[in-house]
Amino acid sequence: MTVPPGSQPGADGAPPQLPTCVRHPDRPTGLRCTRCERPACPECLRDASVGQHCVDCVAQGQRGMRQPVTVAGARLPAKPILVPVLIAVNVVIFALTAVQAGSIGANFTAPLFDEFALWPILVAGGQWWRLLTAGFLHIGLLHLAMNMIALWVIGRDLELLLGRLRFIAVYLLSLLGGSAAVFLFGDEVTPVAGASGAVYGLMGGIAIAALRLKVSLRPVLVVIALNIVASVVIPGISLLGHIGGLVLGVLATGALVYAPRNRQVLIQAGALGALLLVLLAVVITRDLQFGNVVCFGSGAQTRCGVLGS
Repeated sequence: MTVPPGSQPGADGAPPQLPTCVRHPDRPTGLRCTRCERPACPECLRDASVGQHCVDCVAQGQRGMRQPVTVAGARLPAKPILVPVLIAVNVVIFALTAVQAGSIGANFTAPLFDEFALWPILVAGGQWWRLLTAGFLHIGLLHLAMNMIALWVIGRDLELLLGRLRFIAVYLLSLLGGSAAVFLFGDEVTPVAGASGAVYGLMGGIAIAALRLKVSLRPVLVVIALNIVASVVIPGISLLGHIGGLVLGVLATGALVYAPRNRQVLIQAGALGALLLVLLAVVITRDLQFGNVVCFGSGAQTRCGVLGS
């Protein structure tokens, strides 16, 4: 009988002692890693094309392998994280407005709603945060449900394709694009709220991604068309916000998925930064057109006027 390498002969003719696992010294084993030849217990071994490798050799081999990336240059995440977080944030803010208003259907009467909704005249009066915060408000449960379902269905695939950092950049640019369109072309005293601009941006983004990957665009285009029709037919929906978000989502995602591999990250960052600068220029230009707006009070109770008028 051949004595396994590394075992020690016992005293007085006793059976040889087996070596112990390098990761679990309390476990004798007759098995070895076929790569490094160190003793390892069954728990520390993984099947390989030839024999078995210990977990240390497997980890070292994975570090040396080139990690697969998507067409946008992102590593493939195990699962979407940002989409559930965004949904949770929207739901929590809706719940807060419903509690403040004492009504789910009339949650838009809440003080928080007054402070965060997009009133163009108030933005011109210096309350620029409304361009962002309005994208996390919803008017009634149906409005919330429609946007969150669309975000869940579309956002998961886009987050996996773009990666988390790129995905949140597209989401926020789309949100701001919708707000900028309302600020630029909307009625100055009509409040607007909702994540629709950001969601429409994701719709445009998934369409561009499908085009880049050469997969069927029909399902995506049908969803976008139906939502645009709903924006026109259903009263009280901001078509401007939807179109602004859609345009920014298309441009931002296109910059990500069509950027050449050579210096891809630099080109993507430059393109997204340029889009942000364009949005800022549009908002500032519109703000100057309003003149010197002075506002008193808050929310629906705010009164604004232009100095010198």
